[in-house]
Amino acid sequence: MVIQLNRRYLFWAVLLFVSEVLIAVYVHDQLIRPYIGDFLVVILLYCMVKAVINIPVKTAAIGVLLFSYLIETLQYFKFVSVIGLGHSKLANILIGNYFAWMDMVAYTAGIVTVWAVESRSTAKQPLEAGRW
Repeated sequence: MVIQLNRRYLFWAVLLFVSEVLIAVYVHDQLIRPYIGDFLVVILLYCMVKAVINIPVKTAAIGVLLFSYLIETLQYFKFVSVIGLGHSKLANILIGNYFAWMDMVAYTAGIVTVWAVESRSTAKQPLEAGRW
């Protein structure tokens, strides 16, 4: 593991962060904010990790996915309230307080998308016609 700034991933992390803030502030629907936001947040976390740490795609992707699952599990157990921060708006935003299985699906879909994009971009040879 090497600490090294990667401007490409940093660019995407900043773009995704701005998108997440815009979604949080301006979108109050039943699809984009809860599901697309969760889908994008794991991609954001992945890009943040890859922006500063030079680690393999698989390691970063699995690490981000497991971290996301951990946070969602903490929500299931009402962790923010358990540690006495139920009144803290910041703690409730960062950790959350509502568990949903669909969030786990959105996180998984986000990481599968990362893996697919990274696999395509790092492929040494273009796919042959008819070959997946």
